[in-house]
Amino acid sequence: MLDALKNALRIPDLRKKIIYTAALLTVYRIGSFVPVPGVNAAALAQQLGIDGGNIFGFLDLFTGGALGRFTIFAMGVNPYITASIIMQLLTIVIPHLEQLAKDGGDGRKVIAQYTRYGTVMLGLVQAFGITMMARNWGVLTDPSLFGLLLIMLTLTAGTSFLMWLGEKISENGIGNGISMLIFVGIVSRMPMGVINAFRAVGEGGLNFFSLIVFGLLGVVVIAGIVMVQQGQRRIPVQYAKRVVGRKMYGGQSTHLPLKVNQAGVIPVIFASSVLTFPLTLAQFMPAVGIINRWIGYGTFGYNLLYALLVVFFTYFYTAVTFNPQEVSNNMKKNGGFIPGLRPGRSTTEYLDRVLTRITLPGAIFLALIAVLPYIVAGITGIPQSFLYFGGTGLLIMVGVALDTMKQIESHLLLRHYEGFLK
Repeated sequence: MLDALKNALRIPDLRKKIIYTAALLTVYRIGSFVPVPGVNAAALAQQLGIDGGNIFGFLDLFTGGALGRFTIFAMGVNPYITASIIMQLLTIVIPHLEQLAKDGGDGRKVIAQYTRYGTVMLGLVQAFGITMMARNWGVLTDPSLFGLLLIMLTLTAGTSFLMWLGEKISENGIGNGISMLIFVGIVSRMPMGVINAFRAVGEGGLNFFSLIVFGLLGVVVIAGIVMVQQGQRRIPVQYAKRVVGRKMYGGQSTHLPLKVNQAGVIPVIFASSVLTFPLTLAQFMPAVGIINRWIGYGTFGYNLLYALLVVFFTYFYTAVTFNPQEVSNNMKKNGGFIPGLRPGRSTTEYLDRVLTRITLPGAIFLALIAVLPYIVAGITGIPQSFLYFGGTGLLIMVGVALDTMKQIESHLLLRHYEGFLK
């Protein structure tokens, strides 16, 4: 692994991408400590109950502690993720957006611009709710109209800046920018989480045996995530021989890899954002008691809905990223076919059927891992406040790490270096 890292740093283009990504992530971490003006952050964190195993503690994990410190990045990238989901759903039902998605690069740029507008609007809504909640709790040092507007604009500007950082990392750096921001936020909380766990053991609030069981279970879960993320069904593809001029092309056999989890960690990020956004707004409404009773964070209804959303978004995002008809048409144009199947409609139906079947175990696995902390809490007795890094956190960390390593791997193999994955 160290040799592969040294090889990566020897390649000028790849070294530039890695340094660029590291620099922007450093900017993100610095901004996570810049406070929002006019707010008593310590009093607000106490009112939110960040360490109490509630929805705000879960959001604080995704923001790398920015919500607990109430900094300019307190809302994280949740408004952007929610806006992206809304745009992708609208692309299916609105013909104009569907046509833009099919127009290639120019169309995708227009959709990306719409997503940015949606991010700002959702950010303003969420910032308004948080600001009103802080005012009602009396933690604002300047409750005037100007002070309220300043807090709302600061929070919205912070989310917009994170959106820009994520896009720049995706364009010029390594990995998916938004996923990398969430990844760094979760990893930054790990040292303090480990310290708190051992401190709880010393104080008698946590059983040491339960902690060992949780650690072993974490190793098993990581191994399972890697296995599912790397698992694939290889469809044999044969290319017919053809003569072009005086040369003969084709005739070779290859395969089409269909991944068990084609969507990666995106379904988990989407599902958590879809749930946390309304639950966060619900904290500012009179009906919050009814909402928390049925789908409040950690309840059976929340876990069931979370699992169903993970399964739904796994199929949804797989359908967005992999088009069986397009793959079938490309194979047909290049003289390729699956042995025993006619090119065209039969191949499309076969690919769609295989992809639907292999996606189901991948979706169920993601859903199971996402709700695993609540199962572990019931078995081991470990408080949920110590289990933020299980389930969703592990899925995102391992998934993003694998995707980033694959990108680096492709650069290394392109230049005849041995990569990370063997």
